[in-house]
Amino acid sequence: MKSVLIVGGGIGGMSAAIALARRGIDVTLIDADPNWRVYGAGISVTGMSLRAFDDLGVLAEVRARGFVGAGIRLRSVEGHLIAESPVPEHPTTVQSGGGIMRPVLHDILSRRVRESGVAVRLGVQTTAMADDGAGVDVTFSDAERGRYDLVIAADGIASRTRALLFPEAPPPRFTGQGCWRIVAPRPAHIDRTEMYLGAPVKLGLNPVSADALYLFLLEHVPHNPRYAPEGQLDRVAELLAPFGGDIRTIREGLGPQSQVNYRPLECLLLPDPWYKGRIVLIGDAAHATTPHMASGAGIAVEDGLVLAEEIGGDGPVEAALARFMQRRFDRARRVVETSIRVGEIEMAAGDQAAATALIGDTMRDLQQPY
Repeated sequence: MKSVLIVGGGIGGMSAAIALARRGIDVTLIDADPNWRVYGAGISVTGMSLRAFDDLGVLAEVRARGFVGAGIRLRSVEGHLIAESPVPEHPTTVQSGGGIMRPVLHDILSRRVRESGVAVRLGVQTTAMADDGAGVDVTFSDAERGRYDLVIAADGIASRTRALLFPEAPPPRFTGQGCWRIVAPRPAHIDRTEMYLGAPVKLGLNPVSADALYLFLLEHVPHNPRYAPEGQLDRVAELLAPFGGDIRTIREGLGPQSQVNYRPLECLLLPDPWYKGRIVLIGDAAHATTPHMASGAGIAVEDGLVLAEEIGGDGPVEAALARFMQRRFDRARRVVETSIRVGEIEMAAGDQAAATALIGDTMRDLQQPY
């Protein structure tokens, strides 16, 4: 394995690029956006995600520019403390959690990609790929051509590569929920994830830096409405109106300066295998999940690390990709299916204790080596 093309410069694609480059493989990464931008607000990261960042070599930067802590705090709709989990005296990485602004994480990973010697080409897409069994001939949208030992498609939930390789695969499915994310100043006393219980919507706070937090709110929207940008602040204010405590302060601070992000939640789990010949899918292109497990970023990073480990050795590519699937499919399936099930319980106003237990069981399993 000497040359690899990575299609897509998101979290999974950048992680694969970094992991492959440090194994001495010649890596080219392309992204359709000429400015290599990233959208969205904060993201939560669990212990398994932090461990993956550590294995990738970026955990120190995530700690410095994001937030890493431990434990969870539960509050009533009015903001009164219900309970908080005990925090180990010296929590290990996988016993921790935290958050980071998505653009900050993108900056950390993209700088590391360039420092690793990866050839980055922006504003470019693939227009044709021909796999002859010994390599893949690729034609690009700028009329350039290249030949690679392997093509890794990390081109997201709407993956064009997935549609090419697996035209029979079902499209992403809307789950019935929409997610609001709002960035706000972080009071010093918010030192861990906080969840507010008892409301018609699911709401939580998560620190993302020394002075900022993000609020996430899941709304049951079975008809999948679209919210015009000019009406989003009013909708958020309406949803936050029943809450007290810090949520009231955040609501009162909403204004033109507020960073508000909304997206309908979709999911996808491509059946095994995620590859055909010498072209393989990773990240959201293969297993897009909802945020209930806060593990989408982590499993995408793990994809890149495991794929680099398997194809970086000797032996046939087909065998390496088969080993990759053996290590990745059930783990990704567990995250996707648990996240979907928790969302279903929430939308049905079901047993929250059962949902919490399901999340806890899955999180414990994810602490096992990947």
